[in-house]
Amino acid sequence: MNVADGRLLQDEGWTLADPQAQSPSLVRAVYENRRFTPRDDLDGLYRYAEWLPVRRTLKKSAAPVTYHSKGLGQYLGLDNLFITFSGYHPEIGATMATCSFKETEAFSVCARLPEDDRRVLVVQSAGNTARAFAQVCSDNDIPIVICVPADNFRDLWFRRKLHSCVKMVATPAGTDYFDAIALGDKICRDPRYFAEGGAKNVARRDGMGTTVLSAVEAIGCIPDAYFQAVGSGTGAIAAWENNLRLIEDGRFGNNKMKIFVSQNVPFTLMYDAWKAGSRALPEYTPEQSRRAAEVILAKVLSNRKPPYSIAGGLFDALTDTGGDFFKATNDDIVRWMLMYRNLEGYDIFPAAATAVCSLEQAVRSGQVGKEDVVMVNVTGGGSLAAQSRGYYVKEPDLVLSPDLPIEEIITQIDKLF
Repeated sequence: MNVADGRLLQDEGWTLADPQAQSPSLVRAVYENRRFTPRDDLDGLYRYAEWLPVRRTLKKSAAPVTYHSKGLGQYLGLDNLFITFSGYHPEIGATMATCSFKETEAFSVCARLPEDDRRVLVVQSAGNTARAFAQVCSDNDIPIVICVPADNFRDLWFRRKLHSCVKMVATPAGTDYFDAIALGDKICRDPRYFAEGGAKNVARRDGMGTTVLSAVEAIGCIPDAYFQAVGSGTGAIAAWENNLRLIEDGRFGNNKMKIFVSQNVPFTLMYDAWKAGSRALPEYTPEQSRRAAEVILAKVLSNRKPPYSIAGGLFDALTDTGGDFFKATNDDIVRWMLMYRNLEGYDIFPAAATAVCSLEQAVRSGQVGKEDVVMVNVTGGGSLAAQSRGYYVKEPDLVLSPDLPIEEIITQIDKLF
């Protein structure tokens, strides 16, 4: 469905936009089964296959885990705080090998691919998405090229060596996520390669939206409030979309949970736009963006071209739900990474700590109350436990500038295969 005008269109297998659209808009999946129906016959993420645009299931998937918080909830004075954790903490049943909720999108996107497709998938990432897609494609023998800024490669650790079908390409030192996007876009101009699509891919969004399905299955109702840190905002958009599907189901309430999102200072592109009451994003020069991306602790929250303004994007999600934006400093993030481990018993990533910091701010400002049903999407953690079992850091297979001519880029990529 075209979100801007409601026009229904058939998915041709990898539809990323409405070819008849009069203005930019996300497309949204419309499923035949309008009732939330978890599948007991399928494992991991595919428990939610009725609301995923998948053709098949893949090996080694895991679903987000939702539980009633004791430590953090008591500290913040919230009786009904639920944590939806996507990471590695076997004690609560969380077994995502890469410790990131980006696995939810990777297992959904890759399961949307036809098994006989001979083209090579291309994904651009600031870190966590790269790790998730690399592991999923490695485990399931799916050819892929992943473009990542060189400065972010220290985050590309894996518990086992990757299959040769996975190729990691770095943009040079000093570049940022936007440069990785530009490189990937050039690769995809060759018909042998194709773009995953980012936020435009319904499989990515609906995979991420399984966090809300996990929460509603555990809680029994739609939460009053939802918290997440955002780089692109795709996960928050996905949460909103599944909220609307659950309202249509009718068995879990008819409320729209307030979407509360956050960014890491000084990379506050969307925060600044929202606080200015603007659908349009402020202009950041490449130099400003790169400097801000270098400074922030939560590197994954540094998307220079997020789906904020587009119809069906984050601006619409916040507006429709009465949500708000918060920001956190690096010091705030470090404080909450330490406090969260003490309160909940496992470590979390900087982006997840950003979300928890925003929850604290919302409690203090009275935007959530003591008895509200609150969901915080803790998007990654447990790396200390996972890495204690051994790991290695992946080095880039190739370093390429996005400024090179397309022909030279494609020649170099072809040599990898």
